[in-house]
Amino acid sequence: MSKPLNVTVWNEHRHEKESEIVRAAYPDGIHTAIGEGLSGSVQVTYATLDDPEHGLTEEVLNNTDVLIWWGHKAHGEVQDEIVARVQKRVWAGMGLIVLHSGHFSKVFKTLMGTSCDLKWREADEKERLWVVAPGHPIVEGIGEYIDLEAEEMYGEHFDIPQPDELIMVSWFEGGEVFRSGCTFHRGNGKIFYFRPGHETYRTYYNEQIRRVISNAVQWAAPSTREYPKYGNHKPLEEIKAKVKA
Repeated sequence: MSKPLNVTVWNEHRHEKESEIVRAAYPDGIHTAIGEGLSGSVQVTYATLDDPEHGLTEEVLNNTDVLIWWGHKAHGEVQDEIVARVQKRVWAGMGLIVLHSGHFSKVFKTLMGTSCDLKWREADEKERLWVVAPGHPIVEGIGEYIDLEAEEMYGEHFDIPQPDELIMVSWFEGGEVFRSGCTFHRGNGKIFYFRPGHETYRTYYNEQIRRVISNAVQWAAPSTREYPKYGNHKPLEEIKAKVKA
C-alpha cells in the first residue's frame, strides 16, 4: 500500500469563536469540517492562526504533502516569516489548496504576484459551478455542474494571473460569473484555488464540494522528482581551452 498523504488544514478559526451563526454552521471549526470531508489515504493535521507560529512550524511544513488554506478576516495577522516559509515549501513541491476568501491571503497573493481582488456580495443567492475541464482529475466523479442553493457571490474581474488550467466557472443568481476552480504551478509545487465556502453556509458538508477538495489533494501531492540545483555549476563535459588568435 502507498504511504498516506500528510495533509495540513489551516484555518484562522476566528469567525467560529466570535459569531453564533458561524459556530452553528461549523461547531467544531471550518478546518475540522474540511478535514473530515477528505477521502482517500490521508493523514490530517490541523493548524490555526492563534497556534504558536500559526501552527506552521518548520517541522509541520516539512512533513506536509498538501496544505489547505482557509482565511478571511485576519489576513494581516499572518506573519510574513510564515508566509515566506510556506512559499519556500511550495517551491520545493508541497501542494497548496486555497479555499474561498483565502484568495486575499498573504500566501496566495505572494505566490500569484497580483492583487487577487474581485467583486463580492452576500445575498443568499444560488451558485452553479460549471465543470469546464471534464477530463481533469480534480473533477473526477462530478457531473456537469454543482448547485449550491445559497452562497456568497464572487464576480469577475478576478485579478489573478492566467491560470494554467481553468477547471470550473461559477454562475450566480444575480448574473455574475467567476473563475472558481483554477490551477497554477509555482516551482515544483501545484496550487488549486477553489471558490466556494463562505463561513455562514454549510458548504464544506456538501458531498460534491468534499469530492472536489479530496480530488485536489491527490492532484496536488508532491512528485518524487528531486528539487533542481541552482547556482554556480561545474561543467558536465570537459571544456577545451580555446586558442586565442
